[in-house]
Amino acid sequence: MATLSDVAARAGVSVSAVSRVLSDAPSARVSEQTRQRIRQAAEDLGYRPNFAARALKFARTNVVGLIVPDLTNAIFTELMRGVEEEANRRGYMVLLVRAEGMPEGEESIPRLIGEGRVDGVLVQVGDNMRPDDLQSLVEGSLPVVFVNSIPPHGTGSVVLDDDRGMRLGTQHLIDLGHARIGFLGGHPASHTATSREAGFRGAMAGAGLAVPDEYVTRLGYDPRSGGAALARVASLAEPPTAVVVANVNAAHGALLEARRLGLRVPEDLSIVAMHDAWTAENAWPPLTTVRMPLYELGRAGMTAIFDRITTGAVSDVVVADPAPVLVERESTAPPSTRQTQ
Repeated sequence: MATLSDVAARAGVSVSAVSRVLSDAPSARVSEQTRQRIRQAAEDLGYRPNFAARALKFARTNVVGLIVPDLTNAIFTELMRGVEEEANRRGYMVLLVRAEGMPEGEESIPRLIGEGRVDGVLVQVGDNMRPDDLQSLVEGSLPVVFVNSIPPHGTGSVVLDDDRGMRLGTQHLIDLGHARIGFLGGHPASHTATSREAGFRGAMAGAGLAVPDEYVTRLGYDPRSGGAALARVASLAEPPTAVVVANVNAAHGALLEARRLGLRVPEDLSIVAMHDAWTAENAWPPLTTVRMPLYELGRAGMTAIFDRITTGAVSDVVVADPAPVLVERESTAPPSTRQTQ
């Protein structure tokens, strides 16, 4: 097994330089050319760091926790991939923790914090995350960065440009000729919900279209909430001809509810949703979505928590590159002549 000395000899530098570069230490004052030579030497020799020794030396575990509401949620797949790949690049491992739906008496988050299992935590806040758990994360000494939410107390965050994404989805329906467009949103306390609603309203205002209060719901992101939201707007005397759903999971619930109500999609109702996932293209009809840079969000989150751990730096990052992309499928179409009369 290759050692630091082997890597140093191959790269023609000191052992201390190799140690600092491979651990991404801020004190590694070497040129980019030397840094690349060290990394290449380590790769050529198949060098693997001794995490146990490093943990003892730096009082670190080289593990970060990634807390998500639901490990089965298809939306989190790209986020987790981004976190894991960036963590691997920085010599870290990722411990996944489910925040919601734990059996009574299970205290996974307090244990994660109190037992020193991780050096820091990335948190994707869900609709039903326990307030006590959230408070313990904000007030604790463990470095924390929030994903897709902006918490108080300056703990650091990485978010998407939700406003821009929602404008894109709404504009798609406007361009198709829809004027009566509803918005099925998340809980009003959610940062993403308020940002996405702002994007929807901005696009509607830009097109000179009114948004009746009854066309907007704020019930949540899960399928059941999406179904309840669609049932509410579909019962109106003059229902919308199209809806923008602030989350693809809720859109699946809306799609199912439309079928129960006898509404044809897209002939009677067009649906576009925020976020793209394999579930969207396998729905019937396949859902038109706005694809957001979740993989890049994961990488940015891991970079932010690494900086918190190693330098104490706190930052709030908006991941806007790559830009949101409309993925047009069969759930949207121009309104029928009957709908516009």
